[in-house]
Amino acid sequence: MLILLSDGAGLTARQCATVLDRAGHQVEALSPGALCLTRMTRHVRRVHPVPAVGRDPFGWLDAALGVAARRGAGLLLPVQEQVAVMSLARDRIEAAGLATAVPDFGALTRVQDKVSAFATLTEAGLPQPPAVAATTAAQLAGAAELGLPAFVKTPIGTASAGVRRVTSPDALRRLAADCERRGVFGQGGVLVQRAVPGPLVMVQAVFARGELVAAHACRRVREGTSGGASHKLGLDLPEAREQLARLGATLGWHGALSADVILGPDGLAFIDINPRLVEPVNALYSAVDLVRALVEVACSGTSRPQPPGRPGARTHQLLLAVLGAAEHGGRRGVTRELRDGLLHRGDYRGSREELTPGGGDLLAGVPVAFTALATLVRPAAWRYFAGGSTGAYSLSPAAWQELRKASGADRGTQYVRSG
Repeated sequence: MLILLSDGAGLTARQCATVLDRAGHQVEALSPGALCLTRMTRHVRRVHPVPAVGRDPFGWLDAALGVAARRGAGLLLPVQEQVAVMSLARDRIEAAGLATAVPDFGALTRVQDKVSAFATLTEAGLPQPPAVAATTAAQLAGAAELGLPAFVKTPIGTASAGVRRVTSPDALRRLAADCERRGVFGQGGVLVQRAVPGPLVMVQAVFARGELVAAHACRRVREGTSGGASHKLGLDLPEAREQLARLGATLGWHGALSADVILGPDGLAFIDINPRLVEPVNALYSAVDLVRALVEVACSGTSRPQPPGRPGARTHQLLLAVLGAAEHGGRRGVTRELRDGLLHRGDYRGSREELTPGGGDLLAGVPVAFTALATLVRPAAWRYFAGGSTGAYSLSPAAWQELRKASGADRGTQYVRSG
């Protein structure tokens, strides 16, 4: 089957491409940028240009359906924030003869933005750090009562975009004034969430109409750039799996759902929710095939439940580690990271590459080599690589508002463009 990935620039898209191609599928991808990760692998046959979903969500949808029709794709797989417009347009996607796995738009709106997600998790009884939604500058400045340090999060933001860490009341007051000046409070306000000490754990799951069919958890052993995990360790975390299963059942979720959790001194604390799949290869190496489960849910509506995976799988993404080394350690850091990665030393000992594995893929090493060369010449170049990929697939506040506005319109006509 020809599977069309909704994104071609992000880490999840690149990992899914490897898994799908090795499973015997033909894989193509969509990306607004000419240079993206899925162009540099034999696992993707072709990358098609589309508008960026953050600038023109319905333009992206029109282009995606056009590509799918021309190429004879059987499945449009959501692997990034395009899931939002795909959820809203699910009837149109299915009418075009395409399988997909996306939640109802009403369920998605309850977790897509951070303020709504906080309210939804509270309602479902999932543990979270102390937090408050601030819709005025005075409320934000007064949120110091929660305790500092704290994270201030705009409702819509990908990776570290839209997240600020504040450590003092003065810094919080300055940020409140800045948010007021930029009109942030008129766009839904912000969420202020007290920082919780402890390791970050990523929990990923696939649901079929509210039933959990596959789940996995892994700990971020080392941070790369922009908060990403350059090194991971697979875990068996029944409590996190049970909590996410409860959330999925409450929402009647269909498709992939992921969460970031802190293993704090008082137990689990959910700090973020993503209505999509996130970097599935550590799960695969732990004997949980999230990608297969998502494809089966898309094609048949369900998937045979998978048992918990084996804990202990160590994986890494050398590309993220190099970018993180450039950000924090400059040229010496990049050189040290490359040496350890190539010689399987330190954190790379006993670890498997999850983003750009070789195995006969001669193009797989190109992104790492190019990034290493660029950051050795100019360490600050890490910002270009980190920001460029995120901008290709992130949902902007304006795009989210456009989707929310359209969701109240006549579904029979809202996706038709004039002219």
